[in-house]
Amino acid sequence: MNDKIRRRNRLFGIALFGLVAGMVGLAFASAPLYSLFCRVTGFGGTTQRAEAAATRIVDRTITIRFNADVNNALPWNFQPELREVKVKLGETGLANYRAENRSAKPTVGTAVYNVTPDKAGIYFNKIQCFCFNEQVLEPGQQVDMPVAFFVDPALADDPNMEDVGTITLSYTFFRANDEKQVLAQHAAKPQGTTN
Repeated sequence: MNDKIRRRNRLFGIALFGLVAGMVGLAFASAPLYSLFCRVTGFGGTTQRAEAAATRIVDRTITIRFNADVNNALPWNFQPELREVKVKLGETGLANYRAENRSAKPTVGTAVYNVTPDKAGIYFNKIQCFCFNEQVLEPGQQVDMPVAFFVDPALADDPNMEDVGTITLSYTFFRANDEKQVLAQHAAKPQGTTN
C-alpha cells in the first residue's frame, strides 16, 4: 500500500511541477504573443508595418492628426511639425516630428505609438518610421524624425469604418531601458554613421 501511495504522490508531484513549468513558460511568452496579436489585428490601435506603398488609391479623404508626448524621465522636447494632414486612402503621407535633447548628456529614447480610434489600427500602415529604432540624441541636438504612412484603401470597404473621418497618430517617447548599452555602442561607431 505504501508503494501505491508513493507512486501516486510522485505522479502528482511530476504533474504539479509540469503545471508550474508550463505557467512560467506562458508568463514569459505572454508579452511577445500579445505584441504579435496586436500587430496582426490592430488591437488597441496598434499600427501595421508595410514594406511598400499601397497599390491603389481610393477617392476618400481622411484627416490624419499628429500627437506627441514625452515621459518625464526623458529630457526631450518632441513635437510634430504639422498638426494634421489630409490624405486619400492608399496615398502615401509624410509627417515630420522634431526632437531635441535638453540635457547636457547623450540620451536614448524609444517611442511607443498607436492610433485612435483603435479600430483604425489595422488599416494604418507605416512604411518608414523613427519609431522602428531607438533614437540617440547628443546634448542639445535637434533632429527631424520622419514617418511615411498610408491608410489601407480596404478601409473604404469596411462598413464598421464609415464613421471614421479622422485618425490620430500618437507617439510617446520614453527613456530606453538599455540606454547605457546603446550609448556604449553608439560611442564605438565611427563618426558619420547613423543609428
